[in-house]
Amino acid sequence: MSEAINGWLHELFHPDNRDRTAAALLGSDGSTAGGGPLEAARNRLADAEAKLQRYQAAIAAGVEPEALVNPINQAQAERAAAKAQIESVPADSTVSRAEIYARIDALGDVCGTLADATTAGMSRLYRALNLELRYEPKELAVYATTSPGVDSACVRGGT
Repeated sequence: MSEAINGWLHELFHPDNRDRTAAALLGSDGSTAGGGPLEAARNRLADAEAKLQRYQAAIAAGVEPEALVNPINQAQAERAAAKAQIESVPADSTVSRAEIYARIDALGDVCGTLADATTAGMSRLYRALNLELRYEPKELAVYATTSPGVDSACVRGGT
């Protein structure tokens, strides 16, 4: 099994695949265009605001405002719900492209570590990648996930 995992990691972190891996990691945080609940909430907000503008234009064109009370109330509720969802996402939960590349670079030479295959080196690499394995007995499959982070340290002291 370790050969399969190491082959997967080699493919992910090979220098030729760096941009593809960065794009996949960037897309997995749910904050980028095309995916995730945050983008879905932004789309719902835009749709609700577009509906409200159409209803306002209809009223300006002569439609009786009373006929649009329920649709306007519904659109306002949709807008409020979408705004609430967008505002509930912590500001620091999104990761920039530069941060993704920094995380990949902080791992060092992943392919070299895999090629050396020393116990200590592999252990450090797996920890740095936050490698997690999940066995599904019904499928007879092991699912591997990784979420590379950047180690940080706080230095305290005074002069």
